[in-house]
Amino acid sequence: MSSTQIVVIVLVVLVIVAVLAVAARSLTNRRALRNRFGPEYDRVVAEQDSRSAAERELRDRERRHAELTLTPLTPESRARYAAAWEELQVRFIDSPGETVGDADELVTRLIEEQGYPTGDFSDQIAHLSVEHARTLTNYRDAHEIHLRNSRGEANTEELRQAVVHYRALFADLLGEEPVGQQTPEQRHHPDHDTTSR
Repeated sequence: MSSTQIVVIVLVVLVIVAVLAVAARSLTNRRALRNRFGPEYDRVVAEQDSRSAAERELRDRERRHAELTLTPLTPESRARYAAAWEELQVRFIDSPGETVGDADELVTRLIEEQGYPTGDFSDQIAHLSVEHARTLTNYRDAHEIHLRNSRGEANTEELRQAVVHYRALFADLLGEEPVGQQTPEQRHHPDHDTTSR
């Protein structure tokens, strides 16, 4: 083999190694984003023109999230929110529509107290997705029911489901279940069927 052939072979091997290294790094980054964002990763990929655009969006969310000054809740604040949630669930029986609006406000206050922006809902979702991606579908669904309720278009079962969805994000933000697992109907009327209301 001539020295030129050896140089060409070495260059080809180096190029292949570089391509494999870039591909491996890309795969590792993709896995990290998938693990961090869970179902939100797939949602953003479906919304964007390409997987690389979606991944840029998710990395941008991480960057913007890192710029936030998040404040952990004090034990007193945590207890206050848990008590407020329990009271809210009890009120659902008598006024489900109003309670869904109150749940939306309570979750928004909790989000704000921890340091997340609360102005635009899509910005709020983007910031929350970095640490709370697994409960965002619940939050989106609850918020959509809340909006439909404000137009008078949600039935009682949908309102009950909204409270359950809000509770998922609320518990995630609180870091614990705010109250026991039973719904207000189960605690007060174990045989009560909420779908018949």
